[in-house]
Formats: sequence, structure tokens, C-alpha cells
Amino acid sequence: MSDLPRKAVTRTAKLAALPLGLAGRATWGLGKRIGGKSAEIVARELQQRTAEQLFRVLGELKGGAMKFGQALSVFESALPEEIAGPYRAALTKLQEAAPPMPTRTVHAALEERLGEDWRDLFLSFEDKPAAAASIGQVHRAVWHDGRDVAVKVQYPGAGEALLSDLSQLSRFAKLLGPLIPGMDIKPLISELRDRVSEELDYGLEAQAQREHAAEFADDPAVLVPDVVHQGDQVLVTEWIDGVPLADVISGGTAEERNRAGQLLAHFLFSGPARTGLLHADPHPGNFRLLPDGRGDGWRLGVMDFGTVDRLPGGLPDTIGECLRMTLEGDAEAVYKLLCEEGFVKESIDLDPDAVLEYLVPIIEPAEVEEFTFTRGWIRAQAARIADVRSPAHQLGKQLNLPPSYLLIHRVTLSTIGVLCQLNATVRLRAELEEWLPGFLVEEEVAEAEGA
Repeated sequence: MSDLPRKAVTRTAKLAALPLGLAGRATWGLGKRIGGKSAEIVARELQQRTAEQLFRVLGELKGGAMKFGQALSVFESALPEEIAGPYRAALTKLQEAAPPMPTRTVHAALEERLGEDWRDLFLSFEDKPAAAASIGQVHRAVWHDGRDVAVKVQYPGAGEALLSDLSQLSRFAKLLGPLIPGMDIKPLISELRDRVSEELDYGLEAQAQREHAAEFADDPAVLVPDVVHQGDQVLVTEWIDGVPLADVISGGTAEERNRAGQLLAHFLFSGPARTGLLHADPHPGNFRLLPDGRGDGWRLGVMDFGTVDRLPGGLPDTIGECLRMTLEGDAEAVYKLLCEEGFVKESIDLDPDAVLEYLVPIIEPAEVEEFTFTRGWIRAQAARIADVRSPAHQLGKQLNLPPSYLLIHRVTLSTIGVLCQLNATVRLRAELEEWLPGFLVEEEVAEAEGA
């Protein structure tokens, strides 16, 4: 493929093709139905064509367009099967691959950022990329000291492309709605825009990755590759092998899927408590399942720390307290806490029992010792909240999400989406009890520590 398209007019035209293409296919579908094809068959063909175009356009553009596609991909499990099915292969592919930068562009970037003698830093360097992401691509290499490494090279013009794409996608948000029905796309795009500058800064990413690598160095459940070298728009880290989580989702055994789900939940809740940082990009492309080195289990390899939420005290106590009181059925206490934290605006007056009824189905996984996350379960939750005729939909519209909880909310929903893609049986409550502040009352914490 040619270099990453950077001219705003070129990228805008390609992005505009998404909703325009959808309109054209709808007309084509109408003609097919008039010609005698059943609506069901035509609908499937329309969705398949849309999925193919979605990957082609977002994958070619990379930048913010691909970032948007990756963010959407973790939510597909909440969609009805007749809609989600055609997207699944295309979006999973988007998580793991994209058309590469030309070799000459990669070499020019490395020479500019590491110096004319950049090849002396490596014993070997593979020109064919091992992976491609939204703002850069990864090459496998051997560092001069013999270590296998991953070399992430940022696409030239990635910052400009990210901002341009997300601005254009925001304008098209309403038109893009039919691509992923039932999802409010505009807030997702806005939140992605807010994180652009951080993700482009490989210095911040290196710092976050080093902190995680140091904290999890002796953890038998999680492996974070350490940073080997960090330069301007180039990041070199230790290489890790393993099975991409997307492959575990599509073809893993029940044992592998359950283990991956448990490890993912462990990392989500233990990370902030141990590092003060929340890995905020939990799509399957950022995880690997690999042997734990002892021959009797698995570890979760975690990559890409470009987007993190800084939580010095770990996850807020409010989350654990609200979850605990909801499980206890204390509607008044839950409502009071939500009001204090700004989840219910002062101008809004809600029935505490109705709020509790709204929350209970969502927190079902925390109520039992182990819970099986399924696409059916998350679809039922999505349908309950999305149905404009339901009390849950009306109540949900009146709740507010404070800015400090935006990223936590998205990461939690995304992780649940991946757990449902895995169809994993997970002991979530055990992770909450160990790592989530406020989930256990002080007496229970003391008892657990004593044990």
C-alpha cells in the first residue's frame, strides 16, 4: 500500500464513504428484495458488505479511524447476532492487523529518530511488520545485547491523522449509527480525542510500561514486557510470544478461554491498586495468552500502555462501596452515594428503589462466586437499557457520568465485552474482594488479612 494518507481532504473523502456506502447498499438491497430475494438474506449480505468496507477504510487510514474501529470491536458482543456476526471477523482482524507502511518509510523514520547508524543497535531487524496498530506498527528485531525485542515505529503524521479522523468521525456520528446499531457513538469519539496527545507521547507510554513491568515482574499470572529503549516516536520493548487473545476468542478451548478471562479480570482490578495506573485500551489485540513457565498454567501478556488513566489511590472507593451496597439491597444508601458523587444531578429526583432495580442486573457477575460471561447475557443488558419503552432506558437517560469516571467506565464495559466474547467463566467476586477499595467493609478486610 502507499504511505499513510495524510491530506485531510483524502482522509475525509474515505471516511465519508462509510455512511454514503451504507446508503448505496441499502438501495441495492431494496432492488434485491424487489427482485425476489428474502429480506433476511439481503440483510445478511448488506451487513457483510458493510463489515468488509469498515475494515478496509479504517484499516487503510490507520490513525483515529482505526482507533475508532478497535474501540467498536470490543462492543460487538452486545449486539444481536444477526448484526454482530458479519462484523466479528472484520473487527477481530482489525485488532490484529492492518496494511503496513512501506519498508522505505520505516527505514527513513528509524534513521531520522535513531540516527544514521540505527542498524548498529540491532543484530537483526525484520522489515515485515509483526503487527500494526492505530498510530504505529511493530517490527520484530534482536537488540545488540541479544534480546528479542519489539520495535514500535509511529506512523509519520500520526498525530495530524488522529485528530483529523476523529474530528470527521464526530461530524458523521449520526450517519455512522447504522454501522453499530444501539451504540451512542459521539461520546466514544470525544473520549478518544481526549487521549490523543498521551498516546502519541512514547515517553509517557514508556514510563507507564516500566512501572507495570516492575510491579508485575514476579507475578505468575501477568507478564508485562520491559522497556529496552525509548526515543522520539520509537519504542523498543522486550518481545513476548503467545496466542493473541483474538485467536483464543475465535478458537480457544474452554480451559484457555476461562483462564484468559480470569487473568484479564485479575489485571483489570489489581493493576490500579498496585501501580496507580489503569490500562485503558483493553481490546484483544493488546493481550497474549502464554505458558507460565512452569508447564502447568497460563499467563496473560499485556502490551501497549499508550493510554492509561492515572489513579494514585487505585480505583475510587465509591465504586466498591456502591457495588457492595447494591448487593446488600440498600437502595437509600446507594442513591445517597450516587447523588454525592454527581451520578445524579441536583436538578434530578429519582426513586431509589428504581435506581437499585436498574443496577442489580448489571452487577450480577459480582453476586456469585463465579459467573459465565456470555454474548446472550450482555445482549440482554444492552436490550434492556436501549429499549426506549423500558423503565431502565428512561432512568438511564437521567443518570450522569462524572468526567473522572469516564475512562474507568469505558474500560470496565470494554473488559466485560471481551469476557463475553471469550464466553469465560470467571471468579470475579474474588478479584473484587482482593483489589477493589470499598467492596468489603473494614471488619471483612481485617478478617481477610488475618486469614
